[in-house]
Amino acid sequence: MHEALAAVALDLSGRPFLVYNVVLPKAQLGNFELELIEEFFTAFCNHSGTNLHVNVAYGDNLHHIAEAIFKAFARALDEATQLEPRVEGVLSSKGTLE
Repeated sequence: MHEALAAVALDLSGRPFLVYNVVLPKAQLGNFELELIEEFFTAFCNHSGTNLHVNVAYGDNLHHIAEAIFKAFARALDEATQLEPRVEGVLSSKGTLE
């Protein structure tokens, strides 16, 4: 990660949507095209029903930016799939907000 900062928020809601605020040049890291990062997250959202927000605040090194994105995604996905012992049932505000 070094100088790059990425933030990822997700909701396993059954409603796929991707917000991808990442500015990367059309370039390659080795044989990997950086444009495929957004394609991966688009497919992930559409096939898993996940609402996903990926934001990169800053970074210079393309490898570090890509690494920061995937590390933030992994941590957000891990947190989203953990059971919260303080919550009974499904954590949702649906039907309670007017």
